[in-house]
Amino acid sequence: MKKNITFRNSVFLALVAAFVAAALQFGNEKPSVSPGEATQAPSVIVEAYEAQKSGVWAETDGKVIRILPDDNDGSRHQRFIIELDSGLTVLVAHNIDLAERLPLKKNDRISLRGRYEWNNKGGVLHWTHHDPEGRHDGGWIEYQGRRYF
Repeated sequence: MKKNITFRNSVFLALVAAFVAAALQFGNEKPSVSPGEATQAPSVIVEAYEAQKSGVWAETDGKVIRILPDDNDGSRHQRFIIELDSGLTVLVAHNIDLAERLPLKKNDRISLRGRYEWNNKGGVLHWTHHDPEGRHDGGWIEYQGRRYF
């Protein structure tokens, strides 16, 4: 009888060990992302910056550290720099011909979805607005409980 219990305990422990190993392996896998689908950042943005990769849709949040003058060449863009929790700074170019201007101040926190483009200064997040042609989901900025798109 005691031999049977030991065998059962061994089998049980082996199954638990296999389950834990599988769970650890699953947790280390990077999720696959289809083109145009946003992924949670800031790690995605940091990875894109380090790999010098552009065209990455991402959702992130950060603190506004600088408000810049609008870019009025072509489509008008409200411009400001955010700092991610990682310390990386990113320029946000928010098209105010397609979306409403945000009443931002320095040190405000925002969440946003946009398309990341690499540059050696930290990169740019744009497409923080709806797609007027409906080709993709577009982006948004959340500020003080309101979503601007």
